[in-house]
Amino acid sequence: MRAAALALLVASPAAAQEFVEVPGPLDDDAFYRAVACAAPPGGACGKPFLRWPAARRDGLTVGLASVAEGLPDWRLRLYEEALAAAIAEINALGADLSLSPVETGASAPDIAIHVVATPPGHVMRNTGVPGLDGALLPLGRVALRARDGDIREALIAVSAFTRRREIASILLEEITQGLGLMTDIRGPGYARSVFSEDGNSTTRLTGQDAMALRRHYPPSGESAEES
Repeated sequence: MRAAALALLVASPAAAQEFVEVPGPLDDDAFYRAVACAAPPGGACGKPFLRWPAARRDGLTVGLASVAEGLPDWRLRLYEEALAAAIAEINALGADLSLSPVETGASAPDIAIHVVATPPGHVMRNTGVPGLDGALLPLGRVALRARDGDIREALIAVSAFTRRREIASILLEEITQGLGLMTDIRGPGYARSVFSEDGNSTTRLTGQDAMALRRHYPPSGESAEES
């Protein structure tokens, strides 16, 4: 989605390719490689494969670590409800990974979401969160800290000014990308994908979106792709 920005943090911050342009519908292998390692159709990966380590996948914690001061209760509920829906959607896929919600304001969840008082298209200031201040925020932003292919932590920022109808879609996309599927797709046939570079309306993981997450975290006994 164009509304999301991505960053990959390893030993030092590195720029990340945000989307792959495709001429039309892809087969499952090409789609998976596009969203998992930024490979263009028939091409080589532009990013490393990143996954949460097996020892942490059962009950990976996710929550609203902070919310903008003065956020109305009714808007906070929208973010909390969207978060609960995203967790349920991911947990229902049968991938070798499960998410566990934590209370709003809980410190240091594995996937920490910050609802910040920054309008879309502005630079985040005075958030109090290392790694956010000074970064541009379209609507949502996700950064992963990883080493040797293992994700150590995920940091997500979402604008408190997100339109009501886009909150659920943005959170589902950001959390999915926080699991290691870091690249969007732009091209015919993908307007309804959660990975669409040009839309913010999808609230379900179906079809190739669901396939990609299951392939990234295959059920026990199956091998994950690494090339």
